[in-house]
Amino acid sequence: MKKNYGKLKRKLVVWMLLVLLLSIVACAVVMYVFVDGIFQAPFADGFIRICRTVFQMSDDTAHRIYWFLFRDNKIFWMASLFLLLMLIICYQALSRFTRYFNEVGDGVEQLLSENAGPIQLSPELEFMEKQLNTIRQTLEKRAFDAKEAEQRKNDLVVYLAHDIKTPLTSVIGYLSLMEEAYDMPEEQRKKYMSITLDKACRLEQLINEFFDITRFNLQTILLDKEEINLPYMLLQMADEFYPMLTPQGKQVSVSADEDLKINADPDKIARVFNNILKNAAAYSYPDTTIEIEAKRYQENACILFRNRGKTIPAGKLETVFEKFYRLDETRSSHTGGSGLGLAIAKEIVKAHGGTISVDSADEVTEFKVVLPL
Repeated sequence: MKKNYGKLKRKLVVWMLLVLLLSIVACAVVMYVFVDGIFQAPFADGFIRICRTVFQMSDDTAHRIYWFLFRDNKIFWMASLFLLLMLIICYQALSRFTRYFNEVGDGVEQLLSENAGPIQLSPELEFMEKQLNTIRQTLEKRAFDAKEAEQRKNDLVVYLAHDIKTPLTSVIGYLSLMEEAYDMPEEQRKKYMSITLDKACRLEQLINEFFDITRFNLQTILLDKEEINLPYMLLQMADEFYPMLTPQGKQVSVSADEDLKINADPDKIARVFNNILKNAAAYSYPDTTIEIEAKRYQENACILFRNRGKTIPAGKLETVFEKFYRLDETRSSHTGGSGLGLAIAKEIVKAHGGTISVDSADEVTEFKVVLPL
C-alpha cells in the first residue's frame, strides 16, 4: 500500500517546490520592481506626494518616513510579502488537491450504484481506482453468487419435495394395499413390507441430509478426534460398497501406504469418503473400477478417488461442492442423490483443516482430499 502512494506523494512534493519557487520569484520581482528596481523612484515619489498632500507633511519628514518604512525594513516587507504569496498559492494548490477527495467520494458512491460503469480517477490515484473497481467486482460477484445460491436453494426445495413425495407415496400405497387385503399371501406381504421399509429409509436419508447441511451451515462442526488407520478404513468402506456396485459390474480397488494414520473424527471422515464413493458409484460407467489411493504428502495424507465416467465440464468443477447444487438435474434422487453429499463433505474436511478438490478430463474424474497427519 505504501508504494501505491508514490505517484501522489511525488506530485505533492513537486507542487510544494513549485509553490515555494513561485513565492520566492514573485517576492523578488515585487522587491526589485517597487523597492530596488525600475519602479523604485516613481513609488518613492508617489508615497512622498501622498504624505505631503494627504497628511500635510514636509518633504524631510516624508522622506524620513519612507526610509523608515521601506528602505530600512526591506527584510520585513519581503518576509511579509513572501508569507502572503505562500498562503495565496497554497490555497489554490490545496483547492486542486481537494479534487482528489471528491473523486474518491464519487467513486465510493458508484460502488453503491448498480448500473454505474467502471470507476475512473486521476492518474495519481490509479492504485485507488484499481482497488475500488476490484471491490466493485467483488461485490457484484457476491451479489450474483448469493442470487445463484438462492435459486439453487429454491430448486433444491422443489427437488426435495419431489424426492420426498415419491417414496412417501410408495409407503402409503403399499401400506394401504396391505391394510385392505387381509387375505394377502404371506410371501407377497413380506415383499411389500420390504419395499415399504426401503422407501421409508430413503425418505429418512433425504431428510437427514437436508438437516445436516443446514446444521453445518449454521454452527461450528464439533470434532471428536482420534487416531485412524486410514488403509483399514478405506478397505472396510470398499467392502461395504460391494453389494451396491456388483449388479453393474463395478468394483473398488484400494492402494494405501502402510501404517498411514491420521488424527481425525472417524465418523465424520467416514462420511466424507462415503459421500465421495456414492458420487463415484452414481456417475461411473458400468463394468469399471473405482480407484482409491492414499499416500503421504509432506505433513499431510492425500486420498484420491478416481472413476471413469462422463467428464465434468470445466465450468462446473468449482460448483460441485457448493450447497444446494446438483451436477446432473436429470438424474433421479435414487441414483444421483439429493445434491448435498459433496457440500457436507467439504464442510467436514474444512473443519479438519484440510482441503477437497476435483479434477475431470478424458472421462476420468478424480476427487482429492488432503488431511493433516
